[in-house]
Amino acid sequence: MAAPAFDPLVDLDGLWTTALADRFLPDPQLPSASYESVNGRLFVSPTEVHTNSWGELKLARLVADAAESAGFSLSGPVNLKFDEGTWIQPDLTVLHTLPKTDEEDRWVPSAYCTMVVEFVSRSNRRKDFVATPDLCAKGGVPYFLRVELVRRLSHASAQLFRLTDGRYEPVVEATAGQVFEAVEPFPMRFDPRQLLP
Repeated sequence: MAAPAFDPLVDLDGLWTTALADRFLPDPQLPSASYESVNGRLFVSPTEVHTNSWGELKLARLVADAAESAGFSLSGPVNLKFDEGTWIQPDLTVLHTLPKTDEEDRWVPSAYCTMVVEFVSRSNRRKDFVATPDLCAKGGVPYFLRVELVRRLSHASAQLFRLTDGRYEPVVEATAGQVFEAVEPFPMRFDPRQLLP
């Protein structure tokens, strides 16, 4: 009887590192999925829904100039690395330090990150509301911006949190029809409704 074929998504469960990810990801059967790992445990998520994808690009256009004027670099998803077995792919990432090497360009050190922006996904609500903010807080990321869009309900909200004594505390929050206005980590002003297609 032949041995079962090696399947990295199964056989490396709990063992994932950035080196193994470089070797085995993306999985040919799931090329456009998002791959994140926490303590060696891999999490695979489908590509974002259109509403979130549209909102991410719209938010980037609304805040990019202010971020750059304040000396930050705004990018889309990156592999934000906390340690060899832990990385996430934020929807938008604000860096205060650019990667210096090819390795850092692929696995951006979390110490270079000023703010993680996450758009809530229906399939990952617990991760977006609990797991990712907790990981970013423990990793020392100074700011966390969470956006939630529900197109069919015309719902849009944005909440900015600042790291204080190891925990995220709310700074600014607004829903559709209100003005979200923040001065840190750089000036931002928009109506969350603008993020809906």
